[in-house]
Amino acid sequence: MEDTTPPSQSGLVEKVAHYLREHIVMDHFQPGQRLPERTLADELQVSRTPMREAFKILAAEGLVVLSPNRGAVVAEVSPKDMQEKLYVLSVLEQAAAELTCSHASDDELAELQALHFEMKAAFLRRDRQNYFRLNQAIHRRIVELARNPTLTDMHATLSRQLYRVRYLSNDKNEKWAKAMEEHEAIMAALESRDAERVGQELRRHLAKTWVKYTSAENDA
Repeated sequence: MEDTTPPSQSGLVEKVAHYLREHIVMDHFQPGQRLPERTLADELQVSRTPMREAFKILAAEGLVVLSPNRGAVVAEVSPKDMQEKLYVLSVLEQAAAELTCSHASDDELAELQALHFEMKAAFLRRDRQNYFRLNQAIHRRIVELARNPTLTDMHATLSRQLYRVRYLSNDKNEKWAKAMEEHEAIMAALESRDAERVGQELRRHLAKTWVKYTSAENDA
């Protein structure tokens, strides 16, 4: 179906979707929680139309479920589904990193390092929100530099569905510090264009996400 949303409205809808997405990721809205359309529209000072369109975007991303009776509800994903998705994501990122070693220019790898240094600064400040934003930007950029649009699209879809799991997996400082060490190893392998090593480092890094997440849930 053709998108008939006016351009100005599209920008507003994406801003609302971004706000809701971030709050779901940071566990302000929890799985199974209803998102009150009218209250949120008033809070964001928008009409209910862009709010409904934002709900549709998040439903397509698998972050919310739209119900005729309850409206928009934060999606509850089973542990099995999350494990499966994290496995596929790790395979995609491994393949992307290996391709990036061949396809990325020296300037592009330098830009990745710059993002990494920004992320490390956020880590040292204990700025978890900016750390996560930069972390996701690095993972996304590694995939983009693989120069494979199909891989990029598949990765983007899965990443949106796993934002919350990945954010919460580093909620404890010792886990966060370990993730930072793993990123140092990933960047070192990228800098040396060691395709096999960077692929393995990324697979290991993402494989630990589920373990850290379930540990955080058990500690809660």
